[in-house]
Amino acid sequence: MNNFTKALLIGLIAGLVDAIPMIIQGFDGYASLSAFTHWIILGLIIPFVKWNIAPWLKGLLIGELAALPIMIIVFKEEPFSLIPIALFSAVLGTLVGIAGAKFIKTQ
Repeated sequence: MNNFTKALLIGLIAGLVDAIPMIIQGFDGYASLSAFTHWIILGLIIPFVKWNIAPWLKGLLIGELAALPIMIIVFKEEPFSLIPIALFSAVLGTLVGIAGAKFIKTQ
């Protein structure tokens, strides 16, 4: 399996972990699809970013930075939703960083 496919699979898993609870809780389908897509894209980005820091920290930082625009939009209508967004971004970003370092070999 090539690195792109591995990264896509990591993102797919992270997307499912984020979107399934949203679907179960009855969130809007677009919100769930947005979260799913967000993590597929981050799965393709995080493993290939070259920062001279631990992979888990790289994933955490990129996960949180990528969530900022979403949190700004959500804040107006549902400020209490920022807590789960920040938590899921931290946990999933960290896990994507770790998985990327373990399964994807870059130069």
